[in-house]
Amino acid sequence: MSAHTHNILRFSHVTVRYGAQPALDDVTTAVPCGSLTAVLGPNGAGKSTLLRSILGWHDLGGGEIRIGDAHACHQLPRLAYLPQRQTIDWDFPITVRAVVEQGRYPSLKPWQRLSKTDHACVDRALAELNVTALADRQIRMLSGGQQQRVFLARAIAQGADIFLLDEPFAGLDLYATEELTHIVRAWEAQGRTVLASVHDLELARRHFTNGVLLNTRLIASGPVAGVLTEANIDLAFRGGPCLHDHLPVHPTAHFPG
Repeated sequence: MSAHTHNILRFSHVTVRYGAQPALDDVTTAVPCGSLTAVLGPNGAGKSTLLRSILGWHDLGGGEIRIGDAHACHQLPRLAYLPQRQTIDWDFPITVRAVVEQGRYPSLKPWQRLSKTDHACVDRALAELNVTALADRQIRMLSGGQQQRVFLARAIAQGADIFLLDEPFAGLDLYATEELTHIVRAWEAQGRTVLASVHDLELARRHFTNGVLLNTRLIASGPVAGVLTEANIDLAFRGGPCLHDHLPVHPTAHFPG
């Protein structure tokens, strides 16, 4: 049975507010297991809020988020998060290996040191992302693409199978962008689930299989070609941040399950 026949993330009427202003408004959609899904929309559309809500970092004003058949708060060890680059202090004196080792911390008891098993997980993650040779270098000395690979290695070391990437391509040059898309497409082929907020619609068309298009409310979700239609893009990017309750109906693909 294909992994894509199951939905690993389910959003049911999810609403998140910042004060009186909705950041997500009654969003219902699903993400297939083992899929590569782009979260798309204009600035302020709720892309980052959607990712952080999966982690439980925002209180829901309504609705529910589930992972598989269990509530998200019961499955946090399965999740790994890559923050936006501008939120990271790249001048902090820390080596590549130390960053990747942070991925093992959630599984440790208080004051427990890394075991041989933990170190082996770190070694495998460094190797998978091809940063073993950089292990003793300071993170601030790396290129943008290398820094992203290090944080992806940290996510791998954590043992996650669901990866939430917040604007992972922002600020990267063409080579680093192509390198990163190669990595996440390989993850999809391995059955890992990747959910990434993406600004570049053409990049999403070329490299992502599924899409979730937002403008606070859900515009469309499903296979990316059906999501990024001219009508849906026009509605998302020209419809304004507060869409009327009675929107024109646009085709939205629904995943099974």
